[in-house]
Amino acid sequence: MTTLMVLIVVVLLAIALWQLTKIFDLTQVGRNVDNSQVATDNDNKVNGYLMFAFLGFIYLTTIYCLVYYGHFPLMSDSASEHGPQVDNLMMISMVLIFAVQTITQALLHYFAFKYRGKKGQKALYFADNNKLEFIWTIIPAIVLAGLILYGLYAWTNIMFVDEKDTEDAIVIELYAQQFNWEARYAGEDGVLGKANVRYIEGVNNLGVDLSDPNAQDDFASKELHIPKGKRIIFKMRSQDVLHSAYMPHFRAQMNCVPGMVTSFSFTPSLTTAEMREKPAMVEKVANINAIRAKKSIDLVASGQPALDPYIFDFLLLCNKICGTSHYNMQMKIVVDTPEDYKKWLKDQKAIAMAVKTAAEEAKAAENNSTTGKDSTAVNGNDTTVVAKVEMK
Repeated sequence: MTTLMVLIVVVLLAIALWQLTKIFDLTQVGRNVDNSQVATDNDNKVNGYLMFAFLGFIYLTTIYCLVYYGHFPLMSDSASEHGPQVDNLMMISMVLIFAVQTITQALLHYFAFKYRGKKGQKALYFADNNKLEFIWTIIPAIVLAGLILYGLYAWTNIMFVDEKDTEDAIVIELYAQQFNWEARYAGEDGVLGKANVRYIEGVNNLGVDLSDPNAQDDFASKELHIPKGKRIIFKMRSQDVLHSAYMPHFRAQMNCVPGMVTSFSFTPSLTTAEMREKPAMVEKVANINAIRAKKSIDLVASGQPALDPYIFDFLLLCNKICGTSHYNMQMKIVVDTPEDYKKWLKDQKAIAMAVKTAAEEAKAAENNSTTGKDSTAVNGNDTTVVAKVEMK
């Protein structure tokens, strides 16, 4: 396929250079020019009909794509309460673009045929036309202004979180680093403790300030669990470069900027189980697994293991090209029922406790060692941090 594309590019480039050479010859005033290259009335008529043929090709291609590739589950199956607003804005934009493209392309190709060159016919030239300029300026301005105002209205509704919303909300920190995501949850106090990259030591890989009282019940997870119907307030940090927390099914995206905290909030409206049961998603998963099954036949024939069946999961992705493994920077999102979410919370372990446990294990290993090595050289990172915890 790559070879074919290269050949097509080379052929098109050769044709372009050939046409440029002909244009250059026609511009040489006063020299003997081969008049056989000058377009005749018949040539212009043929080119006019070819323009109409190309217009038909554009419309037929558009119709074909709409019929065979116009089924987009993500355009109607959002999993957050604000998702329908984003989908409506996208659909309005697509309809406007499609309508304008259809009208302008039809006029462009029609005028190319109607006003084709004819012997003895002179083109009408006028410097300006205020009426026409007013029409083609004011109409796009009004349409774009309406689209922008609706977009600002939707953005304000999505981003604005009042005090009533924050009272019962769940606060979660999304921590980005090349090429990994980790979530930090506020414990029972509902407040995330302070954090700084300077505090990153041992198992405290999020840099949580363990001297902060609010940080004592914070816990971390490599899998993002959120309950359906509950507002989630995300606080986002980056350890190294610019990342972008992108959750497509929830219509959520926000940059993670080193040195500052950004935020985004939404309320999940579908659990993972409910999303898996939607007809559009069932069809999508079936298509993916059919492709995988076909690919697995070739893999097994060559002695390689078959591909595992695909199971749908919500994902947190990075939408910034943040390095060589950017494509693999993702984290599974599980939307639970409120009851299942509470059960999951009970199994989680606070970061402070994890640090303390790591320090105790390091001390136990040091005491059991008979090598006589300097005790300060054994996992000193965690013991220096846990001192702050034991003082609380």
